[in-house]
Amino acid sequence: MFICHANECDRHRFNKKKTIFKSTKPIPMSFFKKLFGEKNNTNNKKEESNAPDPESISTGGSNVYNYSTKDSETEWHLPNQECVYMDEIIGHLEMHIGNPATVFHEIISDYVHIDVHWIKPSAEYPFNILVTTGMSDLPMSMPAGMENVERYNHAELMVVLPADWPIGDEEFKEANNYWPVYFLKMIARFPHEYKTWIGYGHTIPNGQNAEPIANTGFGCILTLPPMLTFPEEFLTLETKDGTIINFLATIPLYEEEMNLKLEEGTDALLDRFDEFEISEVIDIDRPNVAL
Repeated sequence: MFICHANECDRHRFNKKKTIFKSTKPIPMSFFKKLFGEKNNTNNKKEESNAPDPESISTGGSNVYNYSTKDSETEWHLPNQECVYMDEIIGHLEMHIGNPATVFHEIISDYVHIDVHWIKPSAEYPFNILVTTGMSDLPMSMPAGMENVERYNHAELMVVLPADWPIGDEEFKEANNYWPVYFLKMIARFPHEYKTWIGYGHTIPNGQNAEPIANTGFGCILTLPPMLTFPEEFLTLETKDGTIINFLATIPLYEEEMNLKLEEGTDALLDRFDEFEISEVIDIDRPNVAL
């Protein structure tokens, strides 16, 4: 069983417009230039640092962080190492879930090189599974004073999509199909860009006002271990060098669900998920459990 610390259930809040995803049209390269800015090729070296202190604590016990625009926003930070644990992660996937049939390679990388691996539906897992590699190439910056940081400072993300979800290079030109991948890559890069961390029960709104994502009513992403869908043995990977990598599912939330989590805590939200039989598999038409 994955055990979290009390300060793991955090909400990360942004002032930057670049975190907002609401396009319903194909995404041209100019979109990404506007999103990230024109950047120069500069090498990035990982600096040891702690995560920032929370701005406040919600009534439900969640630490609230506010990230504003950085001075270095217009510079590229090219990774100084890539694919550190990719082979071991793929082996872990093959052992517990299935063989990735396709890899969506990242052409230009900032901070870390994020590839997305696609496991197609099977008899045991009749849905599409997308998993990142590269987020764990670098350790995340953990809160000062946190115990056993080595158990939580490396992670990879995944998203579970219905069997009929359109997937492929052509399909991803349509934002309504691509947004789960966008958030995988954005959130995977986020802790390295902002010297923070992502873990159990963290919520990331789509912009400061949790705007609707693409053609859905969701406005936020929740990260949780995929305990409902996959075996416990899959949730963590201990690599040959002793690094522990945690796998976290990205689960979209309605704004009201995010507010419920902030006001009453992650357990209250998960109780509602149990009541409505919500799993990690994304359903854009699912009920709002906070209404």
